[in-house]
Amino acid sequence: MSGRARLMWDEAVTGYDFGPEHPMDPVRLALTRSLIGAFGLDRELDVVAAKRAGESTLGLVHREDYVAAVKAASADPSSAHGEYGLGTEDVPAFAGMHGVSALIAGQSVGAAEAVWHGEALHAVNFAGGLHHAMPGAASGFCVYNDAALAIARLLELGAERVAYVDVDVHHGDGVQAAFWDDPRVLTISLHEHPRTLFPGTGWPEETGGEAAPGSAVNVALPAGTGDEGWVRAFHALVPELLAEFRPQVLVTQHGADTHFEDPLAHLAVSLDAQRAVQIACHSLAHEYAEGRWVALGGGGYAVVDVVPRSWTHLVGVAAGREVEPSSGVPEEWGREVFARARIHAPGRMTDGRWPVRWRGWDEGYDPADRVDQAVLAARRAVFPLRGLLA
Repeated sequence: MSGRARLMWDEAVTGYDFGPEHPMDPVRLALTRSLIGAFGLDRELDVVAAKRAGESTLGLVHREDYVAAVKAASADPSSAHGEYGLGTEDVPAFAGMHGVSALIAGQSVGAAEAVWHGEALHAVNFAGGLHHAMPGAASGFCVYNDAALAIARLLELGAERVAYVDVDVHHGDGVQAAFWDDPRVLTISLHEHPRTLFPGTGWPEETGGEAAPGSAVNVALPAGTGDEGWVRAFHALVPELLAEFRPQVLVTQHGADTHFEDPLAHLAVSLDAQRAVQIACHSLAHEYAEGRWVALGGGGYAVVDVVPRSWTHLVGVAAGREVEPSSGVPEEWGREVFARARIHAPGRMTDGRWPVRWRGWDEGYDPADRVDQAVLAARRAVFPLRGLLA
């Protein structure tokens, strides 16, 4: 197995563009890639462009009629009026939409193939993590569900146990739906409570279908959850579940929209806590999955201040050359930010909260604490189904 990590990147993914008024501005991808280069991280791993996912690959998750609808909307965006979730405010149709969406999916599938075949121990596609797309519909800025497609490809290649951990602020509903009845896939999502945020799912009682009880885990965190509670919730569930499940591959989704500056959500997590969880995912992959780790991006709408720094940290962790939080942002990147966005770049790779401190679940819990209530609800719903003590 290669010791080098792999970064999946094709500049054409920046064509995933819903227009100037849409919050998912592709500048976040371009600025992330240039910040990775400014730190020299691209010299520490293999940068590879995979081909776009073909129809047979897309068919591992998506219905044939849906793929045909995406192609039709891609050829004539004016023909999409909400059918299949296309041509909506969240997912406006645009020319070439099918091709670039399939290209992003191809990078995640390529990452999964590289890790499974031993060509790379870790692989990152920060353009991916489009976890809301359903088998037969677009949703939540997502056309094709690259995360689910990567997992489905791993299963096709012979994987018997794949764990998916999603720390985006929104529930990973599309991935959960794709594997609701499949005991080979364990989906774990930590997200803002569905009462206060799209997509309105991800309740702790959602624990998997009849054929796979306990295969879905949902931690619904209260609005306002900050670093200590967020990291505590992660560690109160994920390591125990992975130890029991023994995944052969760990797939993680690292939406940066948990951040306190994100305009579309209500958690209060810092860049430093996001980095702490990235490091934890890397460690857990080595502890429970022989190091096999596929890491994806996701949401994140503070497109200059937060997303590029968060995902550059992710790539550094995967490459084995972590970027120190105290590091200054390279001057050339700051000039690019100003040229593209006419704003000044953040000065350092931290929000000033490193190291992040949190209490372990084994130290006891507070029944009056809303984060602890969310953790306990998830543990009580799922742990007994998996033979674990809640």
